[in-house]
Amino acid sequence: MHFLITAGGTREYIDPIRFISNASSGKMGYALALAAIKAGHKVTLISASDLQPPVGVDFVGVDNAAEMLAAVKKSFAKCDCLIMAAAVADYTPVKKSKIKIKKSSRNLIIKLKPTVDILKWAGKNKKKNQIIVGFALEDKNLRKNAGKKLIEKNLDMIIANSPAAVGAENAAVHVKTANSRWMEMPTASKSEIAGEIIRLTADLY
Repeated sequence: MHFLITAGGTREYIDPIRFISNASSGKMGYALALAAIKAGHKVTLISASDLQPPVGVDFVGVDNAAEMLAAVKKSFAKCDCLIMAAAVADYTPVKKSKIKIKKSSRNLIIKLKPTVDILKWAGKNKKKNQIIVGFALEDKNLRKNAGKKLIEKNLDMIIANSPAAVGAENAAVHVKTANSRWMEMPTASKSEIAGEIIRLTADLY
């Protein structure tokens, strides 16, 4: 299989120096890429993380949500499975200042606009033989909200976890496919969880 995997948190720049981002480390996306390589699959990794890419992947580095969208669109038609493990910003500044914004005693108001929902775009444009796996980080009603995302975005599998997984070496996740009940993976290393997700995805394919 050819896996297209996204990782890391995007940076939405306010000026040349400052940006809006999130706490995503990119560790899960990189663990998935490595697990897929070890299982003998081809991997294209689109990343907004500063981590060192696993050996053997076709690496594409991006900064912001718009660049990630463009990279996904470019490689999507050639992949068998898209795994969106990246924490893509939901909003980006309406206007980026060309020069560093100087500090003053006045309040600074930054207007934000929604970014394009990459996962939703993929769900609308997937072919019959493609698999799309999404991640959902929820701080309440985890399974309910993640299950809603699975349906609304036309996904084949959803991986749900809590904020405790962000930046951690270990995590516990809940997995659901479009035609199955929820399955809980107990706390384990992200590499172990990644290996199981790749196996489940390959079986689904």
